[in-house]
Amino acid sequence: MYATSFSPHILHLPAKSHSNKSSSSHSLILFTGYSRFKSPAWPSCPLSNDSMCAATLKVSRRVKCLIKSTEENEQEIVNDGADEVDHEVVNRSERIVSDSPTLGIREPVYEVVEVQSNGMVSTRKIYRRHLLKSSGLRPRDVRSVDPSLWLTNSMPSLLVREHAILLNLGTLRAIAMQERVLIFNYNRKGGKAFIDALLPRLNPKNIIGGPSLPFELEVVEAALNSRIQRLEKKLMDLEPRVQALLEVLPTRLTASVLEELRISKQTLVELASKAGALKQMLLDILEDPHEIRQISIMGRNCTLNKDNYDMECSVPLEKQSAEEEEEEIEMLFENYLQRCESCHGQAERLLDSAREMEDSIAVNLSSRRLEVSRLELLLQVGTFCVGVGALIAGIFGMNLKSYLEEQAFAFWLTTGGIIVGAVVAFFLMYTYLKARKIF
Repeated sequence: MYATSFSPHILHLPAKSHSNKSSSSHSLILFTGYSRFKSPAWPSCPLSNDSMCAATLKVSRRVKCLIKSTEENEQEIVNDGADEVDHEVVNRSERIVSDSPTLGIREPVYEVVEVQSNGMVSTRKIYRRHLLKSSGLRPRDVRSVDPSLWLTNSMPSLLVREHAILLNLGTLRAIAMQERVLIFNYNRKGGKAFIDALLPRLNPKNIIGGPSLPFELEVVEAALNSRIQRLEKKLMDLEPRVQALLEVLPTRLTASVLEELRISKQTLVELASKAGALKQMLLDILEDPHEIRQISIMGRNCTLNKDNYDMECSVPLEKQSAEEEEEEIEMLFENYLQRCESCHGQAERLLDSAREMEDSIAVNLSSRRLEVSRLELLLQVGTFCVGVGALIAGIFGMNLKSYLEEQAFAFWLTTGGIIVGAVVAFFLMYTYLKARKIF
């Protein structure tokens, strides 16, 4: 007995007999996959009651073999008796075979908020396969907005495809199409701010003047506006705190002030990094005319020439409107680029001021440490001079006869000599160190 091709996938499901005469349990063998079993003695399954086959199971009253062939994509159910097979078990096994992928990988499901062009908002769950089919995207396109890959795609991006625009602006992940937009991280700050900015734009009462922009452009503008407004608000809240710290420092060096300066500097670094990344994204879009033209022809019977990116439309009026819309898109991106540059520049200036203040604090602390070091050196010189006098006193304290102890003036003479010698030695050492510019 041997197997060719790949090894099979076997599902062993218990089945109970409907007969009252026997209570013994029967088994159902389910073969799936790409394998076939061959034997030199027995050809294949299904088998008769007298034959045997590779991977068979003997039961009390019946044997059922379900084989899924990759060449014919069909299932055969064979019974060895007149009894009927339990259809509930068979249907359940067929459902397992049809619904489960061959590799055993569960298809991702996204929970999104869908906002339609008329302002209707709904929460739904959508399978990855259905999302790709409805939006015309490829699997590699969805990676930029996949919430499960937020560590690998944290940089802001705006990808333009034939029927959709993919937005990745920090905590905001969305796919904009002609009649709807799917928002992935709708519970986070970026998603909530985007929904709050988009819904008033879709209200017909708020439209003033001429015709509004296409829906996908409204989505892009609302996303950029909400993102830059959040950066500007954070900058406005942070600027007074940094200015107050710059006025207090470096005269007031306390632990609380230094900790507040550290936190403010960290926030400024993060803010400048986010604003710089968004500015670079807008610059890349403005420097690529293909991206802007691809946005302008969405929803129109127009194509772009791959050689020179010229616009080709079946109707001349659509080409004219697409060119006008292209100018509006470019002006839109330039407007938000200026706001982003202003925010980034202000954050960089505050960050430079904080860094300069840190340098000033470091110089001030170094000056204080230098003063402490000079005081320590001065005390060490005095200690050395006094130690020499203590050495002389120790010599006279050895209780050896020197015949000086018999003189009455010897004590005062020795004490005065020690004091004068210590003072003279101290001034000599101080003059030497000052001459060497140590003091």
